[in-house]
Amino acid sequence: MSLESARTFLAEKAPDVTIVELDQDSSTATLSAAWNIAPAQIAKTLALRIGDRTLLLVACGDSRLDARKVKAVFGGKARMVPAEEATALTGHPVGGICPFGLARPLPVYLDVRLTAYAEVVPAAGSTRHALRIDPRRMAALVGGQWVDVCEGSVGLDPPSLGVMAAVVPGTSPRPSEERPSVAQRRPDESVERGVADNRA
Repeated sequence: MSLESARTFLAEKAPDVTIVELDQDSSTATLSAAWNIAPAQIAKTLALRIGDRTLLLVACGDSRLDARKVKAVFGGKARMVPAEEATALTGHPVGGICPFGLARPLPVYLDVRLTAYAEVVPAAGSTRHALRIDPRRMAALVGGQWVDVCEGSVGLDPPSLGVMAAVVPGTSPRPSEERPSVAQRRPDESVERGVADNRA
């Protein structure tokens, strides 16, 4: 699995996309510096558990999850899947997790902030491999759904956001509430803290 499964997936569905081998691990900081791109253009893939459901969320490298938005869209609180389990589920090592060539089918969601960029850089099943791709094309390749679950305003015209407001099947929309301050949040309640510094 891992790099080879991502390579096989792309060879079949997007043969023009090139996987690049890196000189060092593909963290948000190293990739943005090496490729001269904004940290937000690094498309990190998070393996999340919400209730008894497991899903992948692709988001900008500097984004943090908004607990209120996550609850409104997914119907519950998000927690990071433990590293060893995330690797078993995706077939990719932590630091190289991507939505391509997964070991088992998982629902894939993408935060709409990615659409601010013509190209983003996700990992490619390895901590030392990555690729450039239009985020809209990435969503189409993996059958992903656009959602708005990260902090901050989107800053895009609403018509360009497509299904960003869609509620995940099996859940119900929740009324929006004022987000608690950082001081009101407990670190064990959600994964919004530190997400910007951890690229799965």
